[in-house]
Amino acid sequence: MPEQLTLTVSLRGTRDVKDNYQLFRLTGLLDAFSEATFRKVLNRCLEDGPKNFVLDLSKIDFVDSSGLGALVQLAKKAQSSDGTLQIVTNARVTQTVKLVRLEKFLALQASVDDAISNVKAA
Repeated sequence: MPEQLTLTVSLRGTRDVKDNYQLFRLTGLLDAFSEATFRKVLNRCLEDGPKNFVLDLSKIDFVDSSGLGALVQLAKKAQSSDGTLQIVTNARVTQTVKLVRLEKFLALQASVDDAISNVKAA
């Protein structure tokens, strides 16, 4: 049963811990207002393990530069902990990520299934 995550008024989600990965399904805004809480909660989850993260951002309405910064930091932190970060995206998130040329670094995936397959292959 996924655990409810209360991040901020504008960012909500669930966390589902599996054998070798954690699946986060987020909705709302990943922006300057929600970024600090997002970063704190996900860093704690990374410490708890497992170290592989699947972030489902397909229902995210908006990501700004603060949100992108938090994603980059989370990806680096996962890598330094011998984990991975897979990001399931939508057109709006993809456009924002490509605008700053981070699409290769941030392992964007078309679906949760694709992201989980990549975690298992890693």
